[in-house]
Amino acid sequence: MKKIVFLLLFSICLKTFAQHTLSELYGTQPVEVVKPFEVDTVDTKNKKFGDENLLKLNLTIPEQSAFTKAYKADTSGFFHLEPFDGKPFVQLFSFYVRSDGFGKADVTVVSPAMLEIYVDDQLESTKRTKEDSLHLAKELSVELAPYPRAARVVIKLLCDADGEGALKITVKDQAKDSTIRRELSISHMAQRKIVLDDVILGKRATDITVSPQGNYALIGYSENNGTSSISSTELYTVKTGRRIVIDRGRQKAQLRWMPKTEKLYFVQREGRQSNLITIHPETLEESVLAKNIPNEQILFSPDEKAFFFSRAEETPRNNDPVFRMQTLTNRTGGLPSVSLIYRYDLATGLTRQLTFGSKSTSLNDISRDGGMLLFVTSDEVITERPFRKSALFCLHLETMQVDTLWIDEKYASRAIFSPDAMQILITGAPESFEGIGLNIDEGQIANSYDTQAFIMDLSTRAIDPVTKDFHPSIQQAVWHPDGMIYFRVEDEDRVAIYSYHPASRKYTKLPLPEDVISQFNMANFASLAGYTGMSVSNSSRAYLFQLKNQQTTLVADPYREQLALLKLGEVKDFNFINSEATAIKGYYYLPPDFDPEKKYPLIVNFYGGTSPTARGFESRYPMHVYAALGYVIYVLQPSGATGFGQQFSAMHVNTWGIRSSDDIIEGTKQFVQEHPFVDQAKIGCIGASYGGFMAMYLQTKTDLFAAAVSHAGISSISSYWGEGYWGYSYSGAASADSYPWNNHDLYVHQSPLFSADKINTPLLLLHGTADTNVPPGESIQMYTALKILGKTVELIQVRGEDHHILTYDRRLKWNESIFAWFEKWLKDDAAWWDSLY
Repeated sequence: MKKIVFLLLFSICLKTFAQHTLSELYGTQPVEVVKPFEVDTVDTKNKKFGDENLLKLNLTIPEQSAFTKAYKADTSGFFHLEPFDGKPFVQLFSFYVRSDGFGKADVTVVSPAMLEIYVDDQLESTKRTKEDSLHLAKELSVELAPYPRAARVVIKLLCDADGEGALKITVKDQAKDSTIRRELSISHMAQRKIVLDDVILGKRATDITVSPQGNYALIGYSENNGTSSISSTELYTVKTGRRIVIDRGRQKAQLRWMPKTEKLYFVQREGRQSNLITIHPETLEESVLAKNIPNEQILFSPDEKAFFFSRAEETPRNNDPVFRMQTLTNRTGGLPSVSLIYRYDLATGLTRQLTFGSKSTSLNDISRDGGMLLFVTSDEVITERPFRKSALFCLHLETMQVDTLWIDEKYASRAIFSPDAMQILITGAPESFEGIGLNIDEGQIANSYDTQAFIMDLSTRAIDPVTKDFHPSIQQAVWHPDGMIYFRVEDEDRVAIYSYHPASRKYTKLPLPEDVISQFNMANFASLAGYTGMSVSNSSRAYLFQLKNQQTTLVADPYREQLALLKLGEVKDFNFINSEATAIKGYYYLPPDFDPEKKYPLIVNFYGGTSPTARGFESRYPMHVYAALGYVIYVLQPSGATGFGQQFSAMHVNTWGIRSSDDIIEGTKQFVQEHPFVDQAKIGCIGASYGGFMAMYLQTKTDLFAAAVSHAGISSISSYWGEGYWGYSYSGAASADSYPWNNHDLYVHQSPLFSADKINTPLLLLHGTADTNVPPGESIQMYTALKILGKTVELIQVRGEDHHILTYDRRLKWNESIFAWFEKWLKDDAAWWDSLY
């Protein structure tokens, strides 16, 4: 009887430059398969039971660590399996095909046995026949995601009791262009280079809140599977470590801690009715606290006697085809809604309206005894920046007396009570309160996004600018009952937590292990805090922090297993002194298998607004992914970024690239000079929003870059200023007191569009068609200009997306377009770009 040889051919996306025949293979232990007892000789379809039915039986593919049985190929490349006591058996074999770029390769499996082949746990091809002919060999082409990745190939082999167990595996390049060097590797290790899905998909800790007495914590999670994102909440007991998932899919609306009692509350929707429910964390017993409450977001009073909510008064909608615009930001023709504040008394069920009028009132804080509210009103003042003014009021609930704490203040934004309600902590721009907190050089205008803190004494109304000499920029402020103020701040290119002691005026940085603290929360009556954060080489984690002994405990790291599979490159600091003797901070990423003897293309990234590019694992541009593609990535914080002090951030105002572009050019040249592994002829740059403007603007000043990418960039400052929903208000900071009619040089000469003829760099423009921040016309008009000039330019529009590209499949192709553009111009390989477009 002839031996049957089966040839199976399929394709996976990778780059190779050779044909590989595997000489080593790892499998699981063989598993005996037994035919079922035949009640009848045929089934309902009149078919007999055959060996192909044994192959169909489910066998879960284990982790790579289970593949421990090693096989060596003979001189002809065949792996031979040992007989299994004269019994039929199935056995799994696994290996990874790794690539450094885009392309296709053929994987050929030759075996006399029946088999199934899986790629990344998906069945891709099957041989279930025993025809006695080589002519019936089956050929199947399978294309995986078109970006570099590690494709896991698993072969499920079924051997008869008397059959020969053998197989031969080869991998062959499909590339047509032999001039492009391509690298292929076959591996049996699960660890691999990071790909885009690794920074999008998976489970991460999103937030943590601690109970009032510090006995429990709520840990929030988000798990993204591409098509949807599932949220869940876990109850954690601090002393015992007990964990219970108490909410999945946000079924319990507004699930939070009560302000004093060790209980949770949530709002339960039942038809048209909303009920307020409490949960005892030890027993998980639920109780109804109030029925038929207003269907709004609620905020408990600290004394737990009431809760507060805001309700927007309905205003007439204008659906006419011809309509008058009411405000600069409301472009639908309808009047803006008016939001008012209400109090719901839990003892009586009575709702009291606390504010009334034609202006919206926004609740800022409630005193700890529940007796006073801070609320703010604001008015649009379009004739002067920052185009809005506010008034802050303190409402005494018992008497309904109102103290006016400020009026017509343009730069202060929010306020909270001190624990004794004798003072308030205010956050706002440096120019708040007639500039008492300014710390800038003569001739500078403060960057209003560089948020400062002030303390007002309520008895004297004296204001202390407590962060005037504190360089970090405030993002969050909490005044704890222990008397300390805790600030979450932009601290250069990190986000940190500082404590401030009002009496000694001393700042202390908390020793937290993450580079970027995304959320910070404290127990009301205990010395315990919870926080989430990530660093440059790890995803978001949740911690508990003892305020007294400053000890940190990691309580949630859901991305740990996924991260363990990833081989990340090193991240190192690179700082330099610019030509104006200013220190410019930065850092850079190396490829995972970095070789200092090689030459690598370089990609330069910079801030996209005024906040620095923080050292986070996930971001708009996940730098580890770029490094895994074979690039060195240099991220710098040019002049104008917040978090480095008011004088530094003020360099953003009324410059639109004048100093910051010089920093980028100087830093790039110095980085290349000090790092011989960078190919100075293959440098790219990338930025978004203001960074997208900078990516365009740089090309009008230098030919240093071989390729540039601008996402949602500004090409004409004047059209962005007038057309973007927030163009005029952002320009109130970036172009303070400068307008097209009084600063022609700024609006024209600094606009890349008006110097388009100077651009020689291949430029990729990307824009969401629904971008309300930077309208898509900013990219379209630059594209038009460069096309007319005969320059190398491409425009990719992402339908239905706003300033950020969030929809999974669109985000993938948006990123792949960027990857492919750099492959084309920094690696001289257009295959990926050509496959996309």
